[in-house]
Amino acid sequence: MSGRIGGNRMGTTVTDRRRPVQAARDREGSAVSAAMSAKVLERFPAGAPRGSWPAEEYAARRRAEGEPATVVMDLESDAFLVVVPADDG
Repeated sequence: MSGRIGGNRMGTTVTDRRRPVQAARDREGSAVSAAMSAKVLERFPAGAPRGSWPAEEYAARRRAEGEPATVVMDLESDAFLVVVPADDG
């Protein structure tokens, strides 16, 4: 195998290059979570069998009952959360 892999040798590691991006994501995530408050109705692990969507099915049942349920992904816990807007009162 004699192909060249593109890129440059700047002397920085992958973690060095990703650090500013991660810092930006952290700032962005805290701003989003501060602006968006929600009540978690149910939590489902992300490892459901292929073709199975338990969080989406649960949210659909809640929406059929009149609740504005939405599915979001919690990357830190690797789980899908079914949430509704929090009561501000």
